[in-house]
Amino acid sequence: MNEMIAYCGLVCSSCPTFIATQNDDDPAREKISGMLSEKYGLNFKPEEINCDGCLSSGGRLIGYCSTCEVRKCGIEKSIENCSVCSDQPCDKLSTFHEFSPDAKASFDALVKRN
Repeated sequence: MNEMIAYCGLVCSSCPTFIATQNDDDPAREKISGMLSEKYGLNFKPEEINCDGCLSSGGRLIGYCSTCEVRKCGIEKSIENCSVCSDQPCDKLSTFHEFSPDAKASFDALVKRN
């Protein structure tokens, strides 16, 4: 499987939700729903743990991803990810990175690569 990197920098193809979806792994979905609740205060039922990745078109997206402003902007600009955007770091991206330090770390590594 090729690496899929979300607009914000998260590596979708390494995300437990993405992996559980691709493997149709119900025990993993159960574990992930508990982790999301504990770590982020997000309450997903195991059957809601389904995501085909940020860059998928018409695929399944989990919760926030379907309304994510960073994702919407990346799609509108037709860019690979925000690390190649001339407007980065923008307010949308910075706000998301405050919520997700993992995304920021991954994004910073992408910027260095580009």
